[in-house]
Amino acid sequence: MSETGTMKRGSRLAIWLLVVAGLVTVGVANWHLVRVAIATAPDCVAHVRLGEAHAPQGSLSAAQSSCSP
Repeated sequence: MSETGTMKRGSRLAIWLLVVAGLVTVGVANWHLVRVAIATAPDCVAHVRLGEAHAPQGSLSAAQSSCSP
C-alpha cells in the first residue's frame, strides 16, 4: 500500500510541475509580446488617405490616420 501512495504522490507532483511550467511559459511569452509592442513604434507609412479623389479603384485606406498629412 505504501508504493501506491508514493506513485500517486509522484504523479501529482509531475502534473503540478507541468502545469506550473506551462503557466510560466505563457507568462514569459506574453511579457515578451508586451515588451516588443511598447519598445517598437512604426513610422508613418504611405497610404491612401480617406476621401482622396485620385485613389485607384479598390485601394484600402486607414479609417483614421494618426499621421499628419
